[in-house]
Amino acid sequence: MATAHLNDITLHYVEDGDPEGAPLVFINSLGTDVRVWDDVLPLLPKGLRIIRFDKRGHGQSDCPPAPYAMGTLVRDTEALLDHLEVKDAVLVGLSIGGMITQGLAVKRLDLVRAMVLSNTAAKIGQPSMWQNRITALQAGGMEALVDNILERWFTKAFRESDAAGLWRQRLLDTPLEGYIGCCHAIAGTDFYTPTSGLRLPTLGIAGSDDGSTPADLVRETTDLVPGSKFKLIRRAGHIPCVEQPETYAEALTHFLQEIGHV
Repeated sequence: MATAHLNDITLHYVEDGDPEGAPLVFINSLGTDVRVWDDVLPLLPKGLRIIRFDKRGHGQSDCPPAPYAMGTLVRDTEALLDHLEVKDAVLVGLSIGGMITQGLAVKRLDLVRAMVLSNTAAKIGQPSMWQNRITALQAGGMEALVDNILERWFTKAFRESDAAGLWRQRLLDTPLEGYIGCCHAIAGTDFYTPTSGLRLPTLGIAGSDDGSTPADLVRETTDLVPGSKFKLIRRAGHIPCVEQPETYAEALTHFLQEIGHV
């Protein structure tokens, strides 16, 4: 298990592929860990330096007390990439990971060559909605919302499959304090203005059945960046890298080839 001790946090990370290859960095969604990308990685081109990590409050990384700020999550990612001596990476951010990606691109363009904004937005929901979720979690734990969350994450067909139980358990295993901390971070984030000032290769990915960040919302954010591309993955919800890994990897590979990263 690889860990990086950064400022006030220790983050768990995983490296795959070629240590000398062009860097490809994955940033997970709320309530998931590095394993959310497991089915995509074997389908990607060889020769990449692939980096995954658990953000604070998730997986095997430290879980400080809530609340967290989006600026803190961006700073964690920045510190990790500096620690790993990464420059000019392609960042693939899923949901809150896509918000972190936008924030890092605005702050440190030397670290970010291109970005994939997957099932995310410049602003997700309203603060009152997130506060209601936080209150419910504090009262009843993850069990109070797990089925509601899975309904937004996955299509009905996937929720009825054997694989759904695994993701339900992984969500329940997410530290409650970490999940709530990141809810606070999302609630306080509106990147419409800073993201609209970005000028770098950008791909937006959305799921046709996404109940958390609908396709139109993802497209709206992607369109903030001139020259960006957009891919809709059908028969997928909020986590298309799990439901449709082949299509996801194909879209990602095409983008990497198009910008000359592979």
